[in-house]
Amino acid sequence: MNGFYNILKPTGMSSAAVVAVLRRLTGIRRIGHAGTLDPEAAGVLPVMTGKAARLFDYLADKEKEYVAVCAFGSRTDTQDATGNVIEEGTNYPDRETFLKAASELTGEITQTPSMYSAIKVGGQPLYLRARKGETVEVPSRKVRIDRIELLRETEDHGFEIRVNCGRGTYIRTLCEDLGNKCGCPAHMRSLLRTRSGAFTIDNAITLEEAKALAEAGQLESRLLPPDYALGHLPKTDVPVRFGKTVINGAKLPLFPDAKSIQEGDPVRVYLKNQFWGIAVRRGEELVWKAQIAPEETEEMN
Repeated sequence: MNGFYNILKPTGMSSAAVVAVLRRLTGIRRIGHAGTLDPEAAGVLPVMTGKAARLFDYLADKEKEYVAVCAFGSRTDTQDATGNVIEEGTNYPDRETFLKAASELTGEITQTPSMYSAIKVGGQPLYLRARKGETVEVPSRKVRIDRIELLRETEDHGFEIRVNCGRGTYIRTLCEDLGNKCGCPAHMRSLLRTRSGAFTIDNAITLEEAKALAEAGQLESRLLPPDYALGHLPKTDVPVRFGKTVINGAKLPLFPDAKSIQEGDPVRVYLKNQFWGIAVRRGEELVWKAQIAPEETEEMN
């Protein structure tokens, strides 16, 4: 049971709660999520099971895609529709004004997320501390916005947008920043993450579907392989004569197909077309960083 479940997280549920449900359904203790989604957001949440958790640092999760509605006319203390209104305005932007603001917020920008975000300060998510009435200084951060595409204008002065961005970007903060650029207070009305690296909404399953599959004994049929999200990394195929070396987790020589790998860079290691994990180049050797033995392995001579 080493691999990934691509879960469509519902609105109003924390990422940790989703993991708890999958833990109960699978009976596996070692489960975690990659790429936290705030409770009020819905969408793609990759869940790692078993030894796949060792691959977290190598996942291609830097590219994110969201569909959101930016609503003009009010700003809230949470930067989304769940918060208290702290500012109102009626200088609603037209399409041209909105697109100009969006272009100015494309590229590398600085964001200051809300106290009600999932950022951890002192080991605890800010939104939990905010609910306790605590006030913590939220650090600003550099993020990357690749594209803000206007999909349509909605009722009540909303603009539905598709955002392609890098890791760590807060779309609710982007909505508030769009309001500041347009001269009209704004907040995020809704949010759906449609992509997190290699995981897309097209093959995500809901928790209800996961429960039904588990009851039918078929949940494992939706388990994605451990190397599913590692296609961005180079690959090396180990000759069969090094089979026992691989199984023992010993250092491997730098094979011809890995000569172009730079010092310290990770590479996917395969033996007889089976994925065995991640190694990095150290001089003329490959040193294991995250070994994931296949579920079923053939005996090596």
